[in-house]
Amino acid sequence: MARLVTIFGGSGFVGRYVARRMARQGWRVRVAVRRPNEAHFVKPYGTVGQVEAVFCNIRDDDSVRAATRGAEAVVNCVGTFETRGRNSMDALQHLGAERIARIAAEEGVARLVHISAIGADAEGDSAYARSKGRGEEDVLAAFPTAVILRPSVAFGPEDQFFNRFAGMARMSPVLPLFGASTKFQPVYVDDVAQAAVAGVTGQAAPGIYELGGPDVMDFREVIRTMLDVIRRRALIVGLPFWAGRIIAAVTGALSFVTGGLFKAPVTSDQLIQLRHDNVVSENARGFAELGVAPMAAEAVIPSYLWQFRPDGQYSDLTRGKRNLRH
Repeated sequence: MARLVTIFGGSGFVGRYVARRMARQGWRVRVAVRRPNEAHFVKPYGTVGQVEAVFCNIRDDDSVRAATRGAEAVVNCVGTFETRGRNSMDALQHLGAERIARIAAEEGVARLVHISAIGADAEGDSAYARSKGRGEEDVLAAFPTAVILRPSVAFGPEDQFFNRFAGMARMSPVLPLFGASTKFQPVYVDDVAQAAVAGVTGQAAPGIYELGGPDVMDFREVIRTMLDVIRRRALIVGLPFWAGRIIAAVTGALSFVTGGLFKAPVTSDQLIQLRHDNVVSENARGFAELGVAPMAAEAVIPSYLWQFRPDGQYSDLTRGKRNLRH
């Protein structure tokens, strides 16, 4: 019988790519999610019955144990930016991560891969960094041979990064940025998935790996790259953090009053994160040690950002006609 891997958060942005790659490797894939009825799209990743979506609440021991039982490997892809409620960053990225690692060890799981983030720090100044850092500490305490992956900002067809700003550029000639000089090392989501597979299959030694793409760019340069791809012009305006704190306070209060119906464009915690570069640390293990050659953003984002071009999928044809006229 084929080996079984349980992927917590396997229908999310990173998780779906891990699930697809594991299915291609011939593994049975159990996708553990809160809403399995909304995760049916993962089934075609493999043959009939190879990929299964099951219910799991990672805030509950019994639920995690049921999803873990019988698995040879576990991958934890659960993540959130929520600071409040039952599914907050601390509940999922700290306590939930500890629960998954502890139960995986108790159930005799052979390998555990945990998706964290660059900047994870149990003593960090943002709630996001602290939840990720404390999660890492507890994962290693419960499962010392775990492989921990820390990606920079990830991009891909379903991302909430390039898609978000491309949508803004389509609607507005001005793009306001907080932390315009903050450096990023955008990483392709499928490269992160390939790294996770290396951890599941034993090709990666236990420990922490920081994953960044081949290019380091400041926030302004990242947005310029995106604008070149979608063939639009926009004025990029760097805004001071003090203005961001005011906006975050006002919109955060509005989001709270409306019960989350109104989504704040930026949170106070995100502003804190934007004060720190999001790049691979010097001497950190990364893609090279995992045998993965990362893809550059410019090689990938045209394949899905074309929809934001003035003429959409016909942009190249329209440009060719204009050249012929001249």
